[in-house]
Amino acid sequence: MSAYLVTGAAGFIASKVCEDLLASGHRVVGVDNLNDAYDVRMKQWRLSRLTANSAFTFYHQDICDRLALEEIASTHGGFEAVINLAARAGVRFSVEDPWAFFDANVTGTLNLLELCHHRDIPKFVLASSSSVYGANAPLPTPEDADTDHPIQPYAASKKSAEALSYSYHYLYGTDVTIFRFFNVYGCGNRPDMAMFHFIRWIVEGQPIELNGDGTQSRGFTYLDDISRGVIAGLKPLGYEIINLGGHETISMNDLIARLEAIIGKKAKIEHMPAHKADMQANWANVEKARRLLGWEPQVNLEEGLRLTVDWYMKERGWASQIVS
Repeated sequence: MSAYLVTGAAGFIASKVCEDLLASGHRVVGVDNLNDAYDVRMKQWRLSRLTANSAFTFYHQDICDRLALEEIASTHGGFEAVINLAARAGVRFSVEDPWAFFDANVTGTLNLLELCHHRDIPKFVLASSSSVYGANAPLPTPEDADTDHPIQPYAASKKSAEALSYSYHYLYGTDVTIFRFFNVYGCGNRPDMAMFHFIRWIVEGQPIELNGDGTQSRGFTYLDDISRGVIAGLKPLGYEIINLGGHETISMNDLIARLEAIIGKKAKIEHMPAHKADMQANWANVEKARRLLGWEPQVNLEEGLRLTVDWYMKERGWASQIVS
């Protein structure tokens, strides 16, 4: 049994990674500041599922607090890896408050890298984002595509965290795996993301606020597939940047039509101006993940959408009240 420090433990992706690690018999120490970037009730729902397991220990702390991280490491020690899934996320929100994004995504990452260095923690996993590829990435996008032209502070903060991680690998030999995630969705979805919005608005009969004309497309990735990839990346790899993304792309118009069919209800669509921080399309080349990790998506889009809608209907009593 190994011990892992997982940050952002009440978050969408991190809570699933914690759940899967615990199911495999490992011990997990989770850290999350439970900020109000979106309705904290969603975070508390995820966290309640983890705290029921005696092998999970939770700290309500911020990764920007270096002394708090040191205290946690002193109390537990012997971590096999730090899995940094804590972040301020959201391309549009980063335009409004770039300072919060750089505090969490850059300073927080630096603190955790320092922890790995001084505590001899051999492995560091970092959550990055497909947004680092900017506005003109080739499709499907490989890891060696240009990342020097981020179009929002969020992407710039993630690119900065990647660069910091490389420097610690170079200086101290820390084994680093960086995952660039592509449009993750699933049960307990972040409520500030399109998938949750669309499902809630259609089910509750509220207008869908659709930015642009709906022709923009995304390669969506189901949560369970992402968690499998993250855990596969815990093995020694040296320093690698790896895409984890869905193999099916869909336009926003077609996504809404699919959800209408699953839910059995017609959407009311209100078109809003396109947002300058949004990319027109993204789609992952995942050949590297196949080669290094033996990973590829297993949950197709139709199945994933049905599972996500089923989750919402099951939790509708409180989930319908969630605000982003």
